[in-house]
Order: sequence, then C-alpha cells, then structure tokens
Amino acid sequence: MQGIVLQVVRFGFLILLWLFVYAIIRSMRADLASAAGTRRPATSGFRQRRRDQGRGGARYLVVTAGALANTRITLGDQPVLIGRADDSTLVLSDDYASERHARLSKRGDDWYVEDLGSTNGTYLDRGKVTTAVRAPLNTPIRIGKTVIELRS
Repeated sequence: MQGIVLQVVRFGFLILLWLFVYAIIRSMRADLASAAGTRRPATSGFRQRRRDQGRGGARYLVVTAGALANTRITLGDQPVLIGRADDSTLVLSDDYASERHARLSKRGDDWYVEDLGSTNGTYLDRGKVTTAVRAPLNTPIRIGKTVIELRS
C-alpha cells in the first residue's frame, strides 16, 4: 500500500512540475507577443523632427491620470526623477510605483524616459520601456496608475 501512495505522490509532483514549466513558457510567449505587437514601424528621424519643430519643444510635464491628475511641472534642463521617494521631482503616492521608478532627461531638444529598475515597469504609449527611449510630445507615459505626458 505504501508503494502505491509513493508512486501517486511522485506522479502528482511530476504533474505540478510540468504545469509550472508550462506557466513559465506561456508567460514568456505572452511577453514576447506583446513586445512584438507594440513595435512601431521605423520612421525617418528627419520627418519626426520636422513634425516636432512646428510644435516646439516640451515645456511642461502634465499628470493626466492618477492621484495627482492635473498637476503640471515646468521643465528646465535638469532631469525629472519620478517615484515614491521624497527627493523625487514628481513624488507619487502610488502603490505600483517604486521609490526611484523612472527618469525623464533632456538630450538636445528631445526628452528621453528611462526605467530605473522598477518592479512594475514604465510604459511609453503601450510599449514597455527597457532602455532610454525618446518621449514624443502628448504621448502617455504610464507609471503604475499614474499617466504623464510632455506638453509644449
């Protein structure tokens, strides 16, 4: 009788192990599919710059959704640190934001957003930010439940 119980336990453990492997593979496929689906077609940098020149550069950072909705920060040349830390430029009271979640920094006339190793990620439009990415005007940047945009 003990031999049968031992075999059933082994078989059950094997099933749980395979379910775990299946869950990991499924999660990885979903991440890859979402990353491939959010890629934008390559456009000429010259065309993008010409579109932005007519509107001027970003002068404000505006919170469009979240606890700080309608908050506006005037941008200078200094980077903007976003997170729950008290010394952040934009302090979020969002459980889904990390202490030091993201940074907006100016390079030339353009602003770039980068994730600082946050737990829940930073999203530009619908794509996850993994490296410093140029943030166009009026494009939503999502950090937890908070959504911000660069405005002229």
